[in-house]
Amino acid sequence: MSIATPGQRSARKTQIGFVASRSGDKSVKVTVAYKTPHPLYQKVVNRQTVLHVHDEKNETKVGDKVEVMETRPLSRLKRWRVVSILQKAITTDAVAISETDVAAQVPTKTTKPQSAPAAAPAPSA
Repeated sequence: MSIATPGQRSARKTQIGFVASRSGDKSVKVTVAYKTPHPLYQKVVNRQTVLHVHDEKNETKVGDKVEVMETRPLSRLKRWRVVSILQKAITTDAVAISETDVAAQVPTKTTKPQSAPAAAPAPSA
């Protein structure tokens, strides 16, 4: 085991990945993608690793590109923490919509267009 002198930290691994989900308070899942050759056929295969990461300030959102650093065990699965946000996600905040909202915007066979008022039928004698 290497012993670090007081005031000096040992070298820690860093990874760059994208926030895949917010799994709880101060916790995110970061996906780190990499390419590796297939052991038999030598075709390059896309792989990914999911890291459970500690986000102390709750400042990351899904889609952010972040740099994470290895740290001591913080929980059963969390062994990494967010160092910095390299690039913010370009998506807007997601807002849940209902079926009625969709039906009002997209005309279908079951809904009548609201822009054309129906003509009143002539009274019969």
